Amino acid sequence: MALKIRLARAGAKKRPQFRVVVADSRFPRDGRFIEKLGSYNPLLPKDSKERVHLDLERVKHWLSKGAQPTDRVLRFLDAAGLMKRKPRNNPEKAKPKMKKDEAAAAAAAPAAPAVPAATAPAAAEAPAAPAAPAGEAAAG
Repeated sequence: MALKIRLARAGAKKRPQFRVVVADSRFPRDGRFIEKLGSYNPLLPKDSKERVHLDLERVKHWLSKGAQPTDRVLRFLDAAGLMKRKPRNNPEKAKPKMKKDEAAAAAAAPAAPAVPAATAPAAAEAPAAPAAPAGEAAAG
């Protein structure tokens, strides 16, 4: 049985509130849980004391039993000084995105017909045929 310490939504439409719960990872997000460990209200200011409320003794108990916190709950535990959260590094996210025109041009460039590799050297080695004089073509 894989235990998770995670958030379960409890608020009304457009008014989110979450319970911090211990649940089996197979249970639905808002469904059955083993124990409620606290609450989280994202609508309150970040410096408010009531924004995150945790029963730290029970959290320690469940961590000792092998429960794994989710990313968001791990942030709360790091702020409470209970666990350490590893900083994440995604250098791809910081790269500037391609503009719409550049993306269209890049997509169109590979679509241009390419000369097959087998015929390209033969065409380059063959001498060009001399062009017929303009007067001969008209007389003929």
